Amino acid sequence: MLQCQSVARAALTALVFSLWSAIQPTYKSGVDLVTFGVTVTDRKGALVTDLTRDDFDVFEDGKRQDVSQFMAGEPDDAALAPEMHLGLLLDVSESMGEDIAFTKTASVKFLNRMTEARDVTVMDFDTEVRAARYSQAEFARLIERIRQKRVGGYTAIYDAIGVYLDGAAGQDGRKIMLLYTDGGDTRSSLPFHELVDLLKASDVTVYVIGALEHQPASTKEAQRLSLLQIAQTTAGQAFFPTSAKQLDEVYEKVLAEIRAQYTLGYMSTNTKPDGVWRKVEIKVKNAGLRVRARKGYFAAFRK
Repeated sequence: MLQCQSVARAALTALVFSLWSAIQPTYKSGVDLVTFGVTVTDRKGALVTDLTRDDFDVFEDGKRQDVSQFMAGEPDDAALAPEMHLGLLLDVSESMGEDIAFTKTASVKFLNRMTEARDVTVMDFDTEVRAARYSQAEFARLIERIRQKRVGGYTAIYDAIGVYLDGAAGQDGRKIMLLYTDGGDTRSSLPFHELVDLLKASDVTVYVIGALEHQPASTKEAQRLSLLQIAQTTAGQAFFPTSAKQLDEVYEKVLAEIRAQYTLGYMSTNTKPDGVWRKVEIKVKNAGLRVRARKGYFAAFRK
């Protein structure tokens, strides 16, 4: 097992406080490469996978940028693909009691399909957050960890995501996070608005599987909206399946999207190491296509 830790709430505030410096790159030679994962669909929502570098225009704060790095989906030569790191966050709090069996089955099924990941970071959370990172060679131990989980305690969703972002900041390559939860945070030290800022600053793409069927009608819509915002902030998606059949359809969509994602990179014309938010707009020249990507990034800063 590559890494294992248990994060108590008393230590979490200091950990999250340091996350900003970890996830913002520091200038080495004046300018750093800015990269974005980009998903393109047609009007019917079907993935478009045959575009080239010349089909894209990138603007930062309204100024056109020169795309110097481009990759379309998964290359034929696997050695050319950037490493992929997968994060699996499992809500095992008391409120998940009626959905934990479904959640375990769902996560195991996805891991059986997602073989491209170099490693998998599993985080199960209730009142506290527990994390362990596994290599592909340790797959059997990973599955056993998931199957042994029992529900109990409160729900620290935002803290769990914050801890995961902290660990992912030190990884190079593509980073995909799957969150299984009912969406009702009842324990986190990290406020929701600060979590959104951390998600904006990270380069992790988040997909949410929301188990809301057994949640009270009075809170269900608010939970759905918060999960949607978490996913959409990272250009990911949130899904709310109610059956195993729907879950299979969700996995097909998520896997297809991950494998069809374009990677665009450019050297910003703005060389100021000021750490401020920069708005980025990525367009395709075919007006009938739709682009989903992050809305910007925080510039690097000098320490």
